[in-house]
Amino acid sequence: YIPDTAKEKPSKGQVVAVGPGKIAENGSRVAMAVKKGDEVLFNKYAGTEIKLDNVDHLVMREEDILAIID
Repeated sequence: YIPDTAKEKPSKGQVVAVGPGKIAENGSRVAMAVKKGDEVLFNKYAGTEIKLDNVDHLVMREEDILAIID
């Protein structure tokens, strides 16, 4: 049993840029499911924090995204 106060709640953010996707084992490119402007949920410790032009950003893999919010 884990009390609600100890459970980690996901964080919310907006996608500002995406890469071209990853390369599958057969050599084809797999397109990204997220796109610029999407609102997403992700775990608290997902990604790597960076600062660009004095703005904090998270760089993360698509697998670290829990959900896309409509």
